Amino acid sequence: MRLAMRRPDPLQTAVAVAREAGALLTREALLPREIREKGRRGDLVTDADRASERIVLERLRSEYPDATILTEETGTHAGTADERWIVDPLDGTTNFAHGYPLFCVSIAYERSGELIAGVIYAPAMDEMFIAERGSGARMNDRDIRVSPVERVAAAMVCTGFHPADFERNAAHFRAASNAAQAVRRDGSAALDLAYVACGRFDGFWEFGLHPWDVAAGTLIVTESGGVVSRVDASPAALDARSILASNGRIHAELSAVLALPAS
Repeated sequence: MRLAMRRPDPLQTAVAVAREAGALLTREALLPREIREKGRRGDLVTDADRASERIVLERLRSEYPDATILTEETGTHAGTADERWIVDPLDGTTNFAHGYPLFCVSIAYERSGELIAGVIYAPAMDEMFIAERGSGARMNDRDIRVSPVERVAAAMVCTGFHPADFERNAAHFRAASNAAQAVRRDGSAALDLAYVACGRFDGFWEFGLHPWDVAAGTLIVTESGGVVSRVDASPAALDARSILASNGRIHAELSAVLALPAS
């Protein structure tokens, strides 16, 4: 009698792969970098991005041979199952290239179009953010929840934008700066979402993102009690190209702050 193979657990797989890729990034951070731009000023890719992606692809393909894998650097690696891994092997590349420790590995697992597991690992701080649908969110060994802040005026919020897109984003940054207690721009959308989930930020918005930037973080925020939508508060989607994440309490107000008059 032939025994069925035991199916690997997606969350455990993602954690193990993120740790392995994070260990590589920690080693690579001490070495001279090969850095180039990917098409426009300030949009960087390094040899560490590519090395991290190779590790993630090899491990995920070994554990889930039939799944589709979507990665930032090499795009879609097609599979035959209704499963998809969504991977950013190094989110915060510019930070990494300059020795600024806010960078991470982001891995999400999706089945039949539904996010099931998400992992964001920041190796410089050794912080592992994880979530599994219906089971809450954790950072390392403790449960995490979004902040209790009730008003934008008492909130610290975060955003991100490419330097070449400053003019397009300046009005939103100005509006949030005028309304909130503080505004930050840290350079890693995945970590910004993780920080909303654990209450370090009360809200986060950004335009022009991709599924690999937001997939894991979206699940981690919602499983920690937060809310995720488009910036205009319409339903979230991984390919929406805008995201607003918050503790839920300030969500409508922050969306209204960011709703600029038509020009």
